[in-house]
Order: sequence, then C-alpha cells, then structure tokens
Amino acid sequence: MPRHHVILDTDIGSDVDDALALVQILGTPAIDLLAVTTVYGDTRLRARIARRYATLAGRDVLPHPGEQRTLSGREVWWAGHEGSLHPELDAEPVAATGAVDRLCEAVLSRPGQVDVVAIGPLTNIAAAIRAEPRFAAAVRGLWVMGGAFADGEAEHNFRSDTVAAREVFDAKIPTVVTGLEVTRQVEIRSEQLARIAASGPAGEALRADVTQWWEYWDTQWNIPHDPVTVLTLVRPDLFTFSGPGRVVIDADGDTAGRSTFVPDEKGWVRVVETADAAAVAEEIVRAIERAGEALPATDLRETVR
Repeated sequence: MPRHHVILDTDIGSDVDDALALVQILGTPAIDLLAVTTVYGDTRLRARIARRYATLAGRDVLPHPGEQRTLSGREVWWAGHEGSLHPELDAEPVAATGAVDRLCEAVLSRPGQVDVVAIGPLTNIAAAIRAEPRFAAAVRGLWVMGGAFADGEAEHNFRSDTVAAREVFDAKIPTVVTGLEVTRQVEIRSEQLARIAASGPAGEALRADVTQWWEYWDTQWNIPHDPVTVLTLVRPDLFTFSGPGRVVIDADGDTAGRSTFVPDEKGWVRVVETADAAAVAEEIVRAIERAGEALPATDLRETVR
C-alpha cells in the first residue's frame, strides 16, 4: 500500500467525526501524518483537543492553531460542548508555528508529495494560498469533506466560509471532494461504538464524545463524514468518482455555500459518487482499533516557545 504524507486540517471539537478521523489516521499505516492544523473558532482549544487524542493514542503530535475568523465574515458556529469531557486541556501544549505557516512549510519542503486532508471550513487552505503563491501548485492533492452535489443543500463547511471555499476551488489544486450524499450512506451505531470503546484510551475517549454528540442531537447514531473522506485517499477502491470538472460555490444570499459540480475535461476536481457503505464503516472502525495497538510513532515533536 502506498505511503501518503498527510497534513490534517480540522475543526475538531464540535461534531465528533473530526476526532474519529484523527484517531483513524493514527491507526492507518499508509499515512505518514506530518502535521495537524486547526481551523474555525477557538483554534487553540481545538489544537489542545487534537493533542489530547493523539496522546491517548500514544503519539507525540503538536497541533498548529490556525485561522479563527472566516474570510467571509460569517459568525462561527459553536456547539458549546467542545472539549468539555477532557479535563485539564489548558495543560496540553500546542505548536508555536501557526497553521498557515506550517502548511506552507510542509508543502513547499516536499513539492508534489504532500496531501492535505481538509475536514473543516477551508479558511486555513485559502489563507495559505494567499500567503504563498507557490503553495497551490506544490500540493500533491487536496481531499475535502464538504458540499452536497445531489440536492442543492448548502453544507456546513462550505457555508461557514464561502469566500475561502471559492478561492480554494479556483486555485486549481488537484482535489477530491466527498459530499453529504456519500457520507450519509455510512453510520456509526452502538455495535461499532462498542468496538471503538474497547480499543484503548483513545477509543474510550471517543466513546464519551460520541455519546455526548448523540445526546446533543437526541439520536443513537452519527455520520462519520470526515473518516469517510480520509478513506477516499487511502482506499479509493471502496468508492467511485466522477470525471474531472470544477466546483462552483454560491457566495451569498439564501443559497450561500451551495456547491455545484460542473464537468470539464480540463478540470481539476473529482467528486465522490458512491461508496461501499458497509466496507467503509468497517475500515473506519478497524483503523481506530489499530490506533490502540502499538504502532511505530512518527516523531512530530517541535520546540514550544
């Protein structure tokens, strides 16, 4: 299986799927996790949550706090429970380097080799494109959770920062987008959650956060949007994809954030069309279980100033 050098850009802490995706990545041998960057709202708190999860999985990761405000000026949605089940988060260290600087540094140091998995609003990615003219051309691939391409729904990540989304999709980075019509085919339910909880300290923490998320929405299941997106990179055989095209984002008004895929032979974006839902769910859970096993750690330690 090919080795992927990955930066995870995440709004971890609200919907539990970001935490699931992080632990999944830590349990995926095909991924060399170069960095975690956080975006949207209290990004320092989000970085501390990511640090806590990595530590529980036995990994030394110093996440990089990123852009707090959206480029569009849209107010940040905040559930209010972010990090509430993780005591003494203030003691968790985070990297001194900000997310945008880390993104540019990592990508430009390995041009054409680094994949960016973006599972939150695209503000950090757009800021990196603005900050470094060489950034977009140096990214190997961008793997995005966002959009809805079947019914015109305005999905949260794109709606949260339409300016960023438009700038990222106009930058001509080779991109694969996983929209709601695909992620909603997969569910995490009680039987999968029991396996996750039994996988070790990170799994037990996930159980608590997943349960809190279920209580927040008064459900007994959730959709692992972000873990599904991770799998489009490492297990493309479980999905089908569109041909090349472009993605257009509505900027404002009642349809702000609505995404439309436009087929184009010269395009740089592919949209995920179908998923083997049962196999995808199993792969997600199995990767989280592997994270509880003794995996060789990639040294991501940096000096904290």
